[in-house]
Amino acid sequence: MYTTRVSGHVEAPRAAVYRALTSGEAIARWRVPDGMTAEVHAFDAREGGRFRVSLTYEAPDAAGKSAAHTDTYHGHFARLAPDEQVVEVLEFETSDPALGGAMTLTTTLTDAGAGGTDVVVLHEGIPDAVPAADNETGTRMALEKLARFVEADTS
Repeated sequence: MYTTRVSGHVEAPRAAVYRALTSGEAIARWRVPDGMTAEVHAFDAREGGRFRVSLTYEAPDAAGKSAAHTDTYHGHFARLAPDEQVVEVLEFETSDPALGGAMTLTTTLTDAGAGGTDVVVLHEGIPDAVPAADNETGTRMALEKLARFVEADTS
């Protein structure tokens, strides 16, 4: 298991970024790497609340962790500190023991500049079977989409 840390910047206030972290509709739009689509099956944004999300590859030859072309994960919100931090505990739905186990995704928001927000995503407990470069690339793509999503919503 390993850990990644990816940071980004959003030209919007922390409250707007936090709303995008705690909305199932928003998650379906921005927390999906390029070349994939998202479906949010369940999303109860409160401490202890559960979520379940599937990411499906658009390429017919891409192999998913949960099904032929899909990565499905589920989990719960361990901590919600409004406008500051979201802590999610999640795991892939898979029969492959190399991809099993709980991961922790901590997203921290801090003020930056005139109304902007710095976002740090710390992903702990990632199975070694998930290439670190893929995890970092997917997280960077998601942060870029988060910025575009929130900035468009607040302009």
